[in-house]
Amino acid sequence: MRIRAAVLEATGGLHHVQELDLAPPGPGEVLVRLGASGVCRSDYNAIDGTTESPCPVVLGHEGAGVVEATGAGVRRVAPGDHVALSWTPSCGECSECLRDLPQLCATVWPVMNEAGLMDGTSRLSRDGERVYHYCFLSTFAEACVVPERSCVAIPKDVPFDVAALVGCAITTGVGAVWKTAGVRPGDRVAVIGCGGVGLSALMAAVAVGAEPVIAVDVTQTKVDAAKQFGASAGVVWAGSAEATAEAIREASGGGVDYAIEATGRGEAMQAAVLATRNRGAAVLIGIPREETMLTVPARTIPRMERRILGSIYGSARPERDFLTTLDVYRSGRLPLDRLISHRLPLEEVDEAFDLMLSGEALRVVLDVGFDSTKGARP
Repeated sequence: MRIRAAVLEATGGLHHVQELDLAPPGPGEVLVRLGASGVCRSDYNAIDGTTESPCPVVLGHEGAGVVEATGAGVRRVAPGDHVALSWTPSCGECSECLRDLPQLCATVWPVMNEAGLMDGTSRLSRDGERVYHYCFLSTFAEACVVPERSCVAIPKDVPFDVAALVGCAITTGVGAVWKTAGVRPGDRVAVIGCGGVGLSALMAAVAVGAEPVIAVDVTQTKVDAAKQFGASAGVVWAGSAEATAEAIREASGGGVDYAIEATGRGEAMQAAVLATRNRGAAVLIGIPREETMLTVPARTIPRMERRILGSIYGSARPERDFLTTLDVYRSGRLPLDRLISHRLPLEEVDEAFDLMLSGEALRVVLDVGFDSTKGARP
């Protein structure tokens, strides 16, 4: 079939929306007609070379839509199902999956680097030339063919724009709080970096009853916005990791139990560690550049029982945790739709990244096909 998609021709370049050929789904694969795609910082990592991708490529790894067709052997979903897409289609059989760590699947990560589907080949092409996939999904398009295990069936009253963000940003932030950290009522929490992922973490901390919940960002505007999402206090970056950590400790009454770091900047990670109190944990979500090193005072690790926890994809099992998050959203306790500050057509994908980089946007959603707001909001 022919689809419209945004193609990145080369690292550092711009997108060009054009028609591509999309092959039908093979065994264990699903064709999804997309309703919405989120624009994520991780997509930009492929543009600026932080995490380089083969080109030409269709980026996008936050998507939701309707199943249009399935390949042989597919059992999880059927045509007509509404689905949110996961970029980690774990195999369910490797050593990490058997340890209930599907986000670290030993099968998926090496294959992902080949920029195809699970068999390493592509379903996208242009005049016979291979076009690469991104994170198995490539949601900057009207439709995509994805692994069956990337599809999570969702209630049909969930809007596609919210479901798309659950596919990455929301799950990364919410899962870091609920799954990786296991924040409990009364725990002190700081969230460093108030973009879409950070605000998702902040809402999750508020929903579970953490107190105080401190928002930290480089701009007063973002801190003020975080207070509208339930932050009880705010700290503007004070120029250094040490000074910012001191401001967090002061605002929290002596340090936090969990500092959720959502920027990937080395200084922010350092501030997260330094802001914790005895037996506190820095939970590192942001993806840093390969050369970034984290320096912390080693003596405080054993003396204070400080911990450093890595978190990829919120330590989530998507088929379970997407639905848990959406149930809380539908109850009204997680106002996830408020994350969406801008909606743009597919043709304006580069403008979407400009909005993201400027700090003006909380989260940008591309309307790539169906009405992205389809479904009743709680």
